[in-house]
Amino acid sequence: MAETEVAVKKEVEKVSMPDGRVVEFAGKRKLLKETLIEGNDVSVRLDYRNGETRLFKVPTELMLKFAGHGAEQKLGDETAGVEDVDDMVIYVDELMDRLSKGEWSTRREGSPFAGTSVLLRALVQLSGKTVEQVKEFLTGKSPAEKMALRNSPRVKPIVEKLEAEKVSKASKVDAEALLNTL
Repeated sequence: MAETEVAVKKEVEKVSMPDGRVVEFAGKRKLLKETLIEGNDVSVRLDYRNGETRLFKVPTELMLKFAGHGAEQKLGDETAGVEDVDDMVIYVDELMDRLSKGEWSTRREGSPFAGTSVLLRALVQLSGKTVEQVKEFLTGKSPAEKMALRNSPRVKPIVEKLEAEKVSKASKVDAEALLNTL
């Protein structure tokens, strides 16, 4: 192990449940949730650190409401911590594409993709291609490849202009009006 790496080992408590299962609770975790699907029946099992278990069978008449709520949560979680609204849209589009292909647990990486919306708009402006064509081009590109594109001599000036416009729009102060009073 490198000197800069620190091994973090969470304590694991094994708890025997009433049905004979032994469940492991790591760290401070007090509750484990699990979705169980049997045929067309969906249940959620809640295992508590104190050894209690609850099983909730989703009523058929509420199945679509629960599905909708889960979709809202999944799509909303994809943008957690993302500041830029344009990036949020791209992340959700990417997630919807993955979900449409049946990929549930593939997750995007966090901050290395920040600013993808600006790169997307810059490439649309540079190439004259549609947003969808450029999205397709960017799909699967690594963070390093995206950064290289952002910093290329042909793209960088466009990126800088778009970022300056974004900052200007976000500002509550009209810089032009201030400069006109100079």
